[in-house]
Amino acid sequence: MNKIDIYIGKTVIAGILIVLLVLVGLFTFFGFIDEIDDIGKQRYGLWEAIQYVALEVPRHIYDLFPSAALLGSLLGLGMLANNSELTVMRAAGVSIVRIALSVLLGGLVLTLVAMLIGETIAPRSEQYANSMRSLAQSEHENRQMVFSSRYGFWARDGNDFINIRTIFPDGSFGSIALYEFDAAQHLRALTYARTAYYQDGQWLLKDVEKTLIEATKVTRQFLESTTWNAVLNPELVKIVVVRPHKLSSLGLHKYIQYLRQNGQRTTQYELAFWTRLSYPLVGATMIFLAIPFVFGSLRSVSVGQRIFVGALLGVGFHMLNQTTGNIGLVYGINPAISAFLPPILFLAMAVALMRRAIY
Repeated sequence: MNKIDIYIGKTVIAGILIVLLVLVGLFTFFGFIDEIDDIGKQRYGLWEAIQYVALEVPRHIYDLFPSAALLGSLLGLGMLANNSELTVMRAAGVSIVRIALSVLLGGLVLTLVAMLIGETIAPRSEQYANSMRSLAQSEHENRQMVFSSRYGFWARDGNDFINIRTIFPDGSFGSIALYEFDAAQHLRALTYARTAYYQDGQWLLKDVEKTLIEATKVTRQFLESTTWNAVLNPELVKIVVVRPHKLSSLGLHKYIQYLRQNGQRTTQYELAFWTRLSYPLVGATMIFLAIPFVFGSLRSVSVGQRIFVGALLGVGFHMLNQTTGNIGLVYGINPAISAFLPPILFLAMAVALMRRAIY
């Protein structure tokens, strides 16, 4: 890679980062405006609102990157075109294909960074943000305390304490431990359940192991299922649940396996999973789509006009992506096809436009 490749890559990366900063800033600002109405509810003040919108930033980066990739690439290449730098490069013997590869290489670096943020930072920060926001806006009572730690989620129900290692997107639990104490704070029972479901106003525990602790003996019981009346309800559980499409790929995969083992439908979660796997292709397609518009029919127009066209393409891709996903869910189309079809169609369009620009 020589100086020309590095220069093109840096220009495109700068353009994408500028657009991404603007988009994330706008979404963060509007998110803060939405939170203003909730300021003053219980302990939810200005500082908590600022924390909440700040913790949402990684999610905005991941969600907005494909649009920023298209608009930023158009911006970067448009600046090179308006300064006649692309003309000089072409006159020096640099082919359009080589310029395209340089653009793609720079864009793919940012795509990988956005993927890393979306798979690691975004799910955790959003989960913490929702938990912090809900707890600050709820009434604090002795019977309703929920918090998270490295050892899972903990809740207090009177003198009893509950540890939940896994909370699934539908609000059900996995790996639950119940610690029951008497008035003197002596442990009198320990219950472990593999899973728990909320049915008819109470929790149904499955695969239960219960240990009763008395002064003179310890008794262990094994139950296939039992009911559990607790302060926890689906509304309270929502504070620690991340919606399916915002889980990481690994989290979605685990949850899909869990649903299959319990004989439940997995289609919408498989669609979310395959949509995440298609993210690199979406990013590459958006970047590649910008190239023929600079060398093709829009090479003589202003940067603003190119960005307008890019915005229309971005909206069109989003609408096609949403429509294809919904149609796939309704008509039972393979989720992988529903997820990969829109970027493949737009990539084919970009290749066709690229061929016209070259020939």
